[in-house]
Amino acid sequence: MDKVSLSTQIKIEAKKLGFSACGIAQANALTTDAAYLKSWLESGKHGSMQYMERHIDKRTDPRLLVENTKSLVVVLLNYYPEKKQEEKFPQLAKFAYGDDYHDIIKVKLYALLEKINSLCYPEKVCGRAFTDSAPILERQWARQAGLGWIGKNGNLIHPTFGSFCFIGELLIDISLSYDIPMENHCGKCNKCLSACPTNAINENQSIDATKCISYLTIEHKQPIPKQFHAKLTNQLFGCDCCQDVCPWNKKAVATTVQEFFPSKGLLTLTSNDWIALSEEQFAQFLPFSPIKRAGYKKITDTAVLLHRYSSNRS
Repeated sequence: MDKVSLSTQIKIEAKKLGFSACGIAQANALTTDAAYLKSWLESGKHGSMQYMERHIDKRTDPRLLVENTKSLVVVLLNYYPEKKQEEKFPQLAKFAYGDDYHDIIKVKLYALLEKINSLCYPEKVCGRAFTDSAPILERQWARQAGLGWIGKNGNLIHPTFGSFCFIGELLIDISLSYDIPMENHCGKCNKCLSACPTNAINENQSIDATKCISYLTIEHKQPIPKQFHAKLTNQLFGCDCCQDVCPWNKKAVATTVQEFFPSKGLLTLTSNDWIALSEEQFAQFLPFSPIKRAGYKKITDTAVLLHRYSSNRS
């Protein structure tokens, strides 16, 4: 099978497996992104995420991450929920409504690798699957694979599915037909910048993680600095403020992946409900949830803050 036919068939198989979109990029070094990443790290905008400082060479060149990588098959999986929380409840980022996406996407990616091997038989195709689980600049590779552009809020924006999509990639050792990177269609729109409660988004598309509510409520393991307490805007875990106002997300359609459907009662928990959960109840209620990444103490401490400021406002 020639490269064009094989690449087309891979995308068809990806759709059959439930992925929302699939594109293919040639593995090479992202030299421009490497320079930007080093500058961003030197400015300290990654905060306490020290893991970002490691393996910079692998982050910007997947051939150093997985030997013999020639192509990246990049996929998107829509997680936009049909039902969303009312504003009165402590807000969860929509990616956290359902089960953790890592295993779900990896299973699908390895199933796709099996399909690729069946298409290439008797040639053996070797590869590895990743989704936010290795030093890979996923959004840039999704852009390289023609799956969208990087918005001013740093998120990948797909013209049909918007930005509420998980990204996954297969790094494989065969050459394929490659997609063309998509042009940026944000134009003069600055709604995401205006919507950010903490002014974490800069006009040059640089995100200051130390001000970002997603970082403060998930990645930052220390207490949330006092200057941000009143700016949490009822965000308990993560933040979708910049995505919710994006015009491209007006087209977003609800996911059909059942694992991403919210657990019963999750979307209507009050701050008092979160505070009242014991550590054992927390683990039992959210056995497969990405919310566990923040940890029990982080969630309950943040819930206390939200309760305090909601009481002050009322």
